[in-house]
Amino acid sequence: MNKKALKTLEYNKIIALLEQCAGSTQGKAYCRELLPVSNLSQIKRMQAETKDALSRIFKRGSVSFSGITDVRPFLKHLEIGSSLTISELLAITSLLEVAKRVKTYGRSENDLSIESDHLAHFFNNLEPLTPVCQEIRHCILSEDSIADDASPGLKNIRRQKNVIGERIRTQMNTMLNNNTTRSYLQDGVITVRGGRYCLPVKAEYKNYVPGMVHDQSSSGSTLFIEPMSVVNLNNSLRELELQEAEEIEKILADLSNLVAEHTEEISQDFMILAELDFIFAKGELARKMNAVEPEFHTDGIIHLRAARHPLLDPKHVVPIDLTLGKDYNLLIVTGPNTGGKTVSLKTCGLLSLMGQAGLHIPTKDRSQLSIFDDVFADIGDEQSIEQSLSTFSSHMTNIVHILREVERSSGHYLCLFDELCAGTDPKEGAALATAILSSLHERGVLTMATTHYSELKMYALSTPGVENACCEFSVETLSPTYHLLIGIPGKSNAFAISKKLGLSDDLIADAKTHVTEDDQNFEDLMVDLEQRRVSMMRDSEEIARQKREMEDLQKKLKEREDRLNASKDKILRQANEDASHILQEAKQIADETIRDFNKYSHSNPDIAKMEAKRAAVGKKLAASRKKASVAAKDNNKPKNHKVPKNLRVGDPVKVLSMNINGTVYSLPNARGDLQVQMGIMRSKVNINDLILLEDNDTAAKTTGKKSRYTGNGGFSKAATISPEINLLGLNGDEAVAKLDKYLDDAYVSHLKSVRVVHGKGTGALRKAVHQYLRKQKIVDEFHLAEFGEGDAGVTIVTFK
Repeated sequence: MNKKALKTLEYNKIIALLEQCAGSTQGKAYCRELLPVSNLSQIKRMQAETKDALSRIFKRGSVSFSGITDVRPFLKHLEIGSSLTISELLAITSLLEVAKRVKTYGRSENDLSIESDHLAHFFNNLEPLTPVCQEIRHCILSEDSIADDASPGLKNIRRQKNVIGERIRTQMNTMLNNNTTRSYLQDGVITVRGGRYCLPVKAEYKNYVPGMVHDQSSSGSTLFIEPMSVVNLNNSLRELELQEAEEIEKILADLSNLVAEHTEEISQDFMILAELDFIFAKGELARKMNAVEPEFHTDGIIHLRAARHPLLDPKHVVPIDLTLGKDYNLLIVTGPNTGGKTVSLKTCGLLSLMGQAGLHIPTKDRSQLSIFDDVFADIGDEQSIEQSLSTFSSHMTNIVHILREVERSSGHYLCLFDELCAGTDPKEGAALATAILSSLHERGVLTMATTHYSELKMYALSTPGVENACCEFSVETLSPTYHLLIGIPGKSNAFAISKKLGLSDDLIADAKTHVTEDDQNFEDLMVDLEQRRVSMMRDSEEIARQKREMEDLQKKLKEREDRLNASKDKILRQANEDASHILQEAKQIADETIRDFNKYSHSNPDIAKMEAKRAAVGKKLAASRKKASVAAKDNNKPKNHKVPKNLRVGDPVKVLSMNINGTVYSLPNARGDLQVQMGIMRSKVNINDLILLEDNDTAAKTTGKKSRYTGNGGFSKAATISPEINLLGLNGDEAVAKLDKYLDDAYVSHLKSVRVVHGKGTGALRKAVHQYLRKQKIVDEFHLAEFGEGDAGVTIVTFK
């Protein structure tokens, strides 16, 4: 890639951002050296590494590469037999510790997506050399401190040093505590001069303190004298210090030999860590830019979805959609100044460079880039005072160079021109621009150019493979929106912008008279197209909004349906469980009844006890019916019903609390109480508990169900109950159970008598029926039917 295009498109600023994401010196160096390439396999590998690094960052967070030092020069010293210094050994230890930390970070932990990514082999090839690292850390505490336990000899030497040092301090403290000697001293302290313990003696008393003078103060009034009593001790201490230095040299030599056995692994660790630092810097930059991996093609197509210039504030930058190379290979962008044309141009070029350098690009998913052998750009002010070139001349020099490079060899190129051939006569500039673009278009070079020339707009409209585009401009606010619109030429809006900036209406009106009629008609056509586009866009947005609302409503309805189905299933399960309990209880009662019946059939029955059991079951049944009745009343009671007025005797009404229809028997009193006839029952109710019925159909509509009772107070069951029950084919227990329910229903329905068909047979069924009838209180009398009415096979039962 030519360096001029890299500088023009501000690729170096992207590299500066990338360098900030690296943690090591070598990683930063790799970032500075990163350049776009044109090999597809290499690009895909680099993009895959960036993608995998970004994935690991999202899953596990960032990993630090600080602490990496280029130790390769130190390893060279080992190859020639030299020992390493403390700082060099610590640098190797720091490198190995980083290798251990990074290797731990890179472990898959049963994550197959990480285990098989493009970075796994880097982590797998790291060798932390933990024993070597631990040994160095055990021996070396800091840059200027070796541990006592580094070797037995060093430990012994330092123990002797401590003993002798303590003897020296004891001897000198004795002298300090002597009043005579203390009077000779400038200060009552022990000092060190040249590695030997001394006392600060006043110059005039130097003869009173025998010893060796090692130093004196700047004024000469104080001499630092080593007393003779500690000279031998200081000599011994000095000898031990020399022995300590020799022992430390041996320790460092041993550690250096230990490191020398692993120079290859250490060198490899450094290279891998530097490479990983560089790769993770690309991943971190992608995270900060919210960038994605682009798709690459060799067919010369660029398709950017919601592309953002990476150097602009992401909170304010306006994304653009850009397609180039599919239906057209030349895009001419027009529109007013400061409308975003140059940004669109740079975005296209810079993202292409970033993609070919293995960097993710700030766009939406499925954005596509082509692979170019080179990218050329002529953007910005090219005026050169040193070369005595005007702006036009400088631009033209650059354009000539671009054309020569394109003509020199065949390949895929991307050319970007900002204000092509501006700065000269408009007619001649437009003609030159048209010729240059035509030449590139015929060669199939992907080209994007910005211009104000109307001739280029016409050229794009009339030439196949060439397309117009514009940066949207709001006429209402007289400000750009920075949206790139492909397929529509832009309008310069010079008159509107000048008016907004304060130019008088007279001057603007006069300027319009100098515009040719054809140019004005063309601009008007552009305005009309723009208005139509805006209208269609608004309609599309409204349709999209309504579609989203419908989808949301459909989703809510689906969720409601799911909740109802779940609730229905729950209710059904509960109902089945309740029914199961009821049936189980009924079975238990039936079993107990049969046992009692069998027991009492062979002995004298205890009628009172049997009746008590029957009464208990009846009370339980009545309680259940009452509960169901209350629930039914609550469910059937109309909300905020209309209280009837001007009631007359005989009006049909419904008693809400009882859910029974009846007729008004008396008019309401002052409290609203009145008598209502409900079948054979007459009851006092309050008018607020009534609704007026026009007829039986109205009552049915009010409740949504048919009433259990008829309008005249008769029970509907009386109209449906049969005056005869057939027990043929049943055994005694079955017949009695069926007859018991039938007689209850017949009695409630006010039947006077019924026929029980039991047949003649052996007479066992007849005997069981008669035995049961004798115990029923509601039965007045029973007898066999007359001849011709069933004879001995039928029993006539009369109720009380």
